[in-house]
Amino acid sequence: MMNFLLVAPIAVPLATLVLCLLLRGQHALVRRISVTGGVVLLAVGLALVGLAASDVVLAGQLGNWPAPYGISAVIDRLSAAMVAITGAIGLATICYGIRRDGDIEVARDFHLFVHGLLCGVCGAFITADVFNLYVWFEVLLIGSFAMLSLGAGRRRLAGTMAYVVLNLVATLLFLLSAGMIYSATGTLNMGELAMIFRAGEVPPGSTMAVVLMLLSFSIKAALFPVFGWLPASYHVAWTPVSALFAGLLTKVGVYALIRMVTLLWPEFGDAHVVLLWIACATMLIGVLGAAAQNEVRRILSFHIVSQVGYMILGLALATPLAIAGAVFYIIHHIIVKANLFFVGGLAARLTGSERLAAMGGLYAKWPLLAILFAIPALSLAGIPPLSGFWAKLVLVRASLEGGFWWAAGVALVTGILTLLSMSKIWNEAFLKAHPEGEDAVRPVAGLHGAWWSVSVLAAMTVAIGLGAGPVMDYAIAAAGQLAEPVGHLGQMGATGGR
Repeated sequence: MMNFLLVAPIAVPLATLVLCLLLRGQHALVRRISVTGGVVLLAVGLALVGLAASDVVLAGQLGNWPAPYGISAVIDRLSAAMVAITGAIGLATICYGIRRDGDIEVARDFHLFVHGLLCGVCGAFITADVFNLYVWFEVLLIGSFAMLSLGAGRRRLAGTMAYVVLNLVATLLFLLSAGMIYSATGTLNMGELAMIFRAGEVPPGSTMAVVLMLLSFSIKAALFPVFGWLPASYHVAWTPVSALFAGLLTKVGVYALIRMVTLLWPEFGDAHVVLLWIACATMLIGVLGAAAQNEVRRILSFHIVSQVGYMILGLALATPLAIAGAVFYIIHHIIVKANLFFVGGLAARLTGSERLAAMGGLYAKWPLLAILFAIPALSLAGIPPLSGFWAKLVLVRASLEGGFWWAAGVALVTGILTLLSMSKIWNEAFLKAHPEGEDAVRPVAGLHGAWWSVSVLAAMTVAIGLGAGPVMDYAIAAAGQLAEPVGHLGQMGATGGR
């Protein structure tokens, strides 16, 4: 059973993809298989969280092939939580996109690509080997390229090119750094690398290699100043695609940064001040960029950049409380951000546009949608008692305890500016009358899956806010594992080096 759970985060979406491919001509059956695959992946994630909460760390070689040929995998509290949240967002995305008017091939390919992407994302979360982390990045990039170009038009292809070019640069940097690390240390196993770096036995050249690797992760996480590809590409994709990207993809980069920094450099001296400045600049530039936009998804795309800054703030502070805040923030933000893109897509379908000037009248016609927008929007801004409030409270407290009052100030100011830009969407899309009259807001048939997705994710946001104690306890324990990764060092090291 344990062996099955170790491979299941990769095997379930891969098997679903293969089944969907074999039955490609039967669209109704493909949809049912796709939903079933999403449900099973979510169930696997919840089972892993249950094991991790009991301090069980799963580790081994996928396929029972010994290193260096096998794929080393470890599932601890952080990776278990990431697999579970990936399952939840994957299922919500599949349900949201289950109906698409027009091109049947686009709808069918969507179900293929989404499971390919989920396979790559889960593989990145559970791998314990730098080379295999690169491989999983490649898998999720192939899936994301395909999804981004679904139903391609000129605007969408332009956004895809920006995404492709910057992510290829990041991937090449990652490959170069992995080669340099292997040349300097003779291993790419994360456990063995941690032992080498923590013992202070860092070979010449490996420090530069790790810096290049962190730069590649920073591009994927959309940190300042290498964030420009994200707001140029996410707003052009089909709504469920952009929601899936908004929820998960930048978090893979953030996850890789947290994993590698806490493993290799638990005490990284003055470098953490540099990272602290980058985190604050990311928060401010992102939220100011959002304030200058006039389309819903452009605003939300810049907010992804801003919110990633909060997560990196926790990593930069590097205290157990701050790391716990970063873990809590990731869990909260994946749900909230994906849901805001979903709601934005619904609002655009009902009003006929996602330009704020051409929207309006939603509160009068669809008060439930207004509530479903308000919940994630207020949570994103950090309004109590929603999930974002607790995440920001912990990070602000950690900043003050570390003596970085200015970082706490930036976090608070960013929260206020986030609330103002959310108010902009609220006023334009929901409160004001539609510029073409009340009849311009029309119901759209066949959106049951979309309504289900936004309702469940909003309920999860409220539940995490009201039940913040157990979630924070889990995050604190996850931070403890990251700070003192005895299980990782013992079990990853035991798998052998590459």
